[in-house]
Amino acid sequence: MSTDDKIPVTADAELWTALRRLTAARIGLPRSGASLSTAPLLAFKLAHAQARDAVRAELDAPRLANDLAPLNLPVLTLASAAADKQTYLMRPDLGRVLTPRSEQMLASAGDAAKGYDLVFVVSDGLSARAVQSHAAPVVSATLKIMRRENWRLAPLVIVTHGRVAIGDAVAAALRATCVVMLIGERPGLSAPDSMGAYLTYKPGVPTSDADRNCVSNIRPDGIGYTEAASKLAHLLDAMRTHGVSGVLLKDTSDRLQIGGI
Repeated sequence: MSTDDKIPVTADAELWTALRRLTAARIGLPRSGASLSTAPLLAFKLAHAQARDAVRAELDAPRLANDLAPLNLPVLTLASAAADKQTYLMRPDLGRVLTPRSEQMLASAGDAAKGYDLVFVVSDGLSARAVQSHAAPVVSATLKIMRRENWRLAPLVIVTHGRVAIGDAVAAALRATCVVMLIGERPGLSAPDSMGAYLTYKPGVPTSDADRNCVSNIRPDGIGYTEAASKLAHLLDAMRTHGVSGVLLKDTSDRLQIGGI
Protein backbone atom coordinates (compact mmCIF):
# COMPACT_ATOMS: atom_id res chain seq x y z
CA MET A 1 0.00 0.00 0.00
CA SER A 2 1.43 3.39 -0.98
CA THR A 3 1.56 6.32 1.39
CA ASP A 4 -1.32 7.96 -0.49
CA ASP A 5 -3.49 4.86 0.03
CA LYS A 6 -3.17 4.77 3.82
CA ILE A 7 -6.26 5.65 5.89
CA PRO A 8 -5.84 9.03 7.55
CA VAL A 9 -5.39 8.89 11.32
CA THR A 10 -8.59 10.86 11.93
CA ALA A 11 -10.62 8.53 9.69
CA ASP A 12 -9.09 5.50 11.39
CA ALA A 13 -10.05 6.86 14.81
CA GLU A 14 -13.59 7.52 13.66
CA LEU A 15 -13.84 3.96 12.32
CA TRP A 16 -12.83 2.44 15.66
CA THR A 17 -15.19 4.76 17.53
CA ALA A 18 -18.09 3.51 15.39
CA LEU A 19 -17.10 -0.13 15.92
CA ARG A 20 -16.77 0.30 19.69
CA ARG A 21 -20.42 1.32 19.82
CA LEU A 22 -21.32 -2.21 18.67
CA THR A 23 -19.43 -4.20 21.29
CA ALA A 24 -18.25 -4.11 24.89
CA ALA A 25 -14.96 -5.70 23.79
CA ARG A 26 -11.84 -3.55 24.04
CA ILE A 27 -10.98 -2.89 20.40
CA GLY A 28 -8.96 -0.16 18.74
CA LEU A 29 -7.89 1.41 22.03
CA PRO A 30 -5.81 4.59 21.72
CA ARG A 31 -2.18 4.21 22.72
CA SER A 32 0.61 6.44 23.93
CA GLY A 33 3.80 4.96 22.54
CA ALA A 34 3.88 1.27 23.49
CA SER A 35 1.31 1.66 26.27
CA LEU A 36 -2.40 2.31 26.52
CA SER A 37 -3.54 5.88 26.90
CA THR A 38 -4.59 6.96 30.37
CA ALA A 39 -8.37 6.76 29.84
CA PRO A 40 -8.54 3.15 28.55
CA LEU A 41 -5.94 2.07 31.13
CA LEU A 42 -8.05 3.44 33.97
CA ALA A 43 -11.17 1.86 32.47
CA PHE A 44 -9.37 -1.51 32.36
CA LYS A 45 -8.33 -1.22 36.02
CA LEU A 46 -11.91 -0.32 36.98
CA ALA A 47 -13.29 -3.34 35.10
CA HIS A 48 -10.73 -5.59 36.78
CA ALA A 49 -11.71 -4.25 40.21
CA GLN A 50 -15.41 -4.78 39.44
CA ALA A 51 -14.73 -8.38 38.41
CA ARG A 52 -12.82 -9.03 41.65
CA ASP A 53 -15.60 -7.43 43.70
CA ALA A 54 -18.21 -9.57 41.94
CA VAL A 55 -16.37 -12.76 42.91
CA ARG A 56 -16.02 -11.72 46.54
CA ALA A 57 -19.51 -10.26 47.01
CA GLU A 58 -22.02 -12.16 49.14
CA LEU A 59 -25.56 -12.92 48.01
CA ASP A 60 -28.34 -11.12 49.87
CA ALA A 61 -30.51 -14.24 50.14
CA PRO A 62 -33.39 -12.62 52.10
CA ARG A 63 -33.67 -9.88 49.49
CA LEU A 64 -33.65 -12.42 46.65
CA ALA A 65 -36.31 -14.49 48.43
CA ASN A 66 -38.42 -11.36 48.73
CA ASP A 67 -37.98 -10.70 44.99
CA LEU A 68 -39.14 -14.25 44.21
CA ALA A 69 -42.08 -14.20 46.64
CA PRO A 70 -44.60 -12.63 44.19
CA LEU A 71 -44.25 -15.65 41.87
CA ASN A 72 -46.72 -17.65 43.99
CA LEU A 73 -44.42 -20.53 44.83
CA PRO A 74 -42.80 -21.39 48.18
CA VAL A 75 -39.21 -20.16 48.44
CA LEU A 76 -36.61 -22.23 50.31
CA THR A 77 -33.25 -20.78 51.30
CA LEU A 78 -30.58 -23.45 51.72
CA ALA A 79 -26.80 -23.54 52.06
CA SER A 80 -23.99 -25.59 50.61
CA ALA A 81 -21.30 -27.21 52.76
CA ALA A 82 -19.00 -24.27 51.93
CA ALA A 83 -19.54 -22.12 55.00
CA ASP A 84 -18.08 -18.91 53.58
CA LYS A 85 -16.89 -17.40 50.31
CA GLN A 86 -13.21 -18.18 50.90
CA THR A 87 -14.01 -21.85 51.50
CA TYR A 88 -16.27 -21.84 48.45
CA LEU A 89 -13.45 -20.57 46.24
CA MET A 90 -10.85 -22.99 47.62
CA ARG A 91 -13.05 -26.11 47.95
CA PRO A 92 -15.28 -26.53 44.87
CA ASP A 93 -16.36 -29.96 46.14
CA LEU A 94 -18.09 -28.42 49.17
CA GLY A 95 -20.12 -26.16 46.90
CA ARG A 96 -21.68 -29.24 45.30
CA VAL A 97 -23.28 -30.68 48.45
CA LEU A 98 -25.91 -29.38 50.86
CA THR A 99 -25.55 -29.03 54.60
CA PRO A 100 -27.40 -31.64 56.69
CA ARG A 101 -29.88 -28.98 57.82
CA SER A 102 -30.62 -28.04 54.21
CA GLU A 103 -31.18 -31.70 53.34
CA GLN A 104 -33.69 -31.93 56.18
CA MET A 105 -35.50 -28.83 54.96
CA LEU A 106 -35.80 -30.32 51.48
CA ALA A 107 -37.03 -33.63 52.86
CA SER A 108 -39.99 -31.90 54.48
CA ALA A 109 -40.69 -29.39 51.70
CA GLY A 110 -43.42 -29.43 49.12
CA ASP A 111 -44.92 -32.67 47.86
CA ALA A 112 -41.82 -34.69 47.12
CA ALA A 113 -43.79 -37.95 47.39
CA LYS A 114 -45.53 -37.16 44.09
CA GLY A 115 -42.59 -35.32 42.57
CA TYR A 116 -42.45 -32.36 40.20
CA ASP A 117 -41.75 -31.67 36.57
CA LEU A 118 -39.41 -28.74 37.22
CA VAL A 119 -37.43 -27.03 39.95
CA PHE A 120 -35.59 -23.72 39.71
CA VAL A 121 -32.44 -23.44 41.82
CA VAL A 122 -30.62 -20.11 42.21
CA SER A 123 -27.09 -19.75 43.57
CA ASP A 124 -24.53 -16.98 43.75
CA GLY A 125 -21.70 -18.87 42.06
CA LEU A 126 -18.91 -16.51 41.04
CA SER A 127 -21.09 -13.43 40.74
CA ALA A 128 -23.71 -12.79 43.40
CA ARG A 129 -24.46 -9.52 41.62
CA ALA A 130 -25.63 -11.43 38.55
CA VAL A 131 -28.29 -13.54 40.24
CA GLN A 132 -29.27 -10.72 42.58
CA SER A 133 -30.19 -8.63 39.54
CA HIS A 134 -31.31 -11.14 36.92
CA ALA A 135 -32.64 -14.31 38.58
CA ALA A 136 -36.10 -13.06 39.57
CA PRO A 137 -36.97 -11.54 36.15
CA VAL A 138 -35.81 -14.65 34.31
CA VAL A 139 -37.67 -17.04 36.62
CA SER A 140 -40.80 -14.89 36.38
CA ALA A 141 -40.76 -14.80 32.58
CA THR A 142 -40.07 -18.53 32.30
CA LEU A 143 -42.77 -19.51 34.79
CA LYS A 144 -45.39 -17.69 32.75
CA ILE A 145 -44.63 -20.04 29.86
CA MET A 146 -44.37 -23.21 31.93
CA ARG A 147 -47.65 -22.54 33.72
CA ARG A 148 -49.44 -22.26 30.39
CA GLU A 149 -48.12 -25.75 29.61
CA ASN A 150 -49.24 -27.14 33.00
CA TRP A 151 -45.84 -28.10 34.36
CA ARG A 152 -45.85 -29.24 38.00
CA LEU A 153 -43.59 -26.68 39.67
CA ALA A 154 -41.51 -27.35 42.77
CA PRO A 155 -40.74 -24.70 45.38
CA LEU A 156 -38.14 -22.17 44.28
CA VAL A 157 -34.78 -22.89 45.89
CA ILE A 158 -31.96 -20.48 46.78
CA VAL A 159 -28.60 -22.02 47.71
CA THR A 160 -25.79 -19.86 49.08
CA HIS A 161 -22.23 -20.71 47.98
CA GLY A 162 -23.45 -23.32 45.53
CA ARG A 163 -21.86 -24.85 42.44
CA VAL A 164 -23.79 -26.02 39.37
CA ALA A 165 -23.97 -29.64 40.52
CA ILE A 166 -25.79 -28.74 43.72
CA GLY A 167 -28.91 -28.38 41.60
CA ASP A 168 -28.75 -32.15 41.05
CA ALA A 169 -29.01 -32.80 44.79
CA VAL A 170 -31.97 -30.43 45.09
CA ALA A 171 -33.79 -32.01 42.15
CA ALA A 172 -33.17 -35.53 43.46
CA ALA A 173 -34.48 -34.63 46.92
CA LEU A 174 -37.65 -33.07 45.49
CA ARG A 175 -38.03 -35.77 42.83
CA ALA A 176 -38.04 -33.15 40.09
CA THR A 177 -37.66 -34.43 36.54
CA CYS A 178 -35.92 -31.27 35.28
CA VAL A 179 -33.79 -28.69 37.01
CA VAL A 180 -32.84 -25.19 35.90
CA MET A 181 -29.80 -23.96 37.81
CA LEU A 182 -29.34 -20.20 37.64
CA ILE A 183 -25.86 -19.19 38.78
CA GLY A 184 -23.48 -16.25 38.59
CA GLU A 185 -20.83 -16.84 35.93
CA ARG A 186 -17.15 -16.08 36.23
CA PRO A 187 -16.91 -12.28 35.72
CA GLY A 188 -15.23 -10.98 32.60
CA LEU A 189 -13.61 -7.60 32.14
CA SER A 190 -16.70 -6.34 30.33
CA ALA A 191 -19.39 -8.36 32.16
CA PRO A 192 -19.18 -8.68 35.96
CA ASP A 193 -22.92 -9.49 36.13
CA SER A 194 -23.39 -12.37 33.69
CA MET A 195 -25.73 -15.18 34.75
CA GLY A 196 -25.79 -18.70 33.36
CA ALA A 197 -28.62 -21.23 33.26
CA TYR A 198 -27.82 -24.96 33.37
CA LEU A 199 -30.64 -27.34 32.47
CA THR A 200 -30.58 -31.05 33.25
CA TYR A 201 -33.07 -33.85 32.64
CA LYS A 202 -33.37 -36.42 35.46
CA PRO A 203 -30.17 -35.38 37.29
CA GLY A 204 -28.60 -37.80 39.73
CA VAL A 205 -25.34 -39.00 41.21
CA PRO A 206 -23.75 -39.98 37.84
CA THR A 207 -24.74 -36.69 36.15
CA SER A 208 -21.84 -34.91 34.43
CA ASP A 209 -21.45 -31.61 32.62
CA ALA A 210 -22.06 -33.46 29.35
CA ASP A 211 -25.61 -34.08 30.57
CA ARG A 212 -26.43 -30.38 30.85
CA ASN A 213 -27.53 -27.68 28.45
CA CYS A 214 -26.34 -24.16 29.12
CA VAL A 215 -27.69 -20.72 28.28
CA SER A 216 -24.90 -18.26 29.05
CA ASN A 217 -24.46 -14.48 29.27
CA ILE A 218 -27.95 -13.72 30.57
CA ARG A 219 -28.07 -9.99 31.31
CA PRO A 220 -29.60 -6.89 29.69
CA ASP A 221 -26.48 -6.33 27.54
CA GLY A 222 -26.29 -10.01 26.55
CA ILE A 223 -29.22 -12.42 26.30
CA GLY A 224 -32.18 -10.43 27.63
CA TYR A 225 -34.77 -11.76 30.06
CA THR A 226 -37.48 -12.46 27.48
CA GLU A 227 -35.10 -14.21 25.10
CA ALA A 228 -33.59 -16.24 27.93
CA ALA A 229 -37.03 -17.35 29.11
CA SER A 230 -37.94 -18.38 25.57
CA LYS A 231 -34.74 -20.43 25.26
CA LEU A 232 -35.24 -22.10 28.64
CA ALA A 233 -38.86 -22.99 27.89
CA HIS A 234 -37.91 -24.37 24.46
CA LEU A 235 -35.15 -26.54 25.93
CA LEU A 236 -37.36 -27.77 28.76
CA ASP A 237 -40.11 -28.73 26.34
CA ALA A 238 -37.57 -30.61 24.21
CA MET A 239 -36.22 -32.40 27.28
CA ARG A 240 -39.69 -33.58 28.24
CA THR A 241 -40.43 -34.66 24.68
CA HIS A 242 -37.20 -36.54 24.00
CA GLY A 243 -36.23 -37.59 27.53
CA VAL A 244 -32.63 -36.36 27.26
CA SER A 245 -30.47 -33.30 27.89
CA GLY A 246 -26.88 -32.20 27.34
CA VAL A 247 -24.94 -33.32 24.28
CA LEU A 248 -27.86 -35.54 23.23
CA LEU A 249 -30.16 -32.52 22.92
CA LYS A 250 -29.50 -29.79 20.37
CA ASP A 251 -30.68 -26.25 21.15
CA THR A 252 -32.81 -25.24 18.16
CA SER A 253 -34.44 -22.22 19.81
CA ASP A 254 -32.55 -19.79 17.56
CA ARG A 255 -34.22 -21.31 14.50
CA LEU A 256 -37.60 -20.28 15.88
CA GLN A 257 -36.43 -16.68 16.17
CA ILE A 258 -35.38 -16.49 12.51
CA GLY A 259 -38.47 -18.02 10.99
CA GLY A 260 -37.88 -21.73 11.55
CA ILE A 261 -35.08 -22.03 8.99
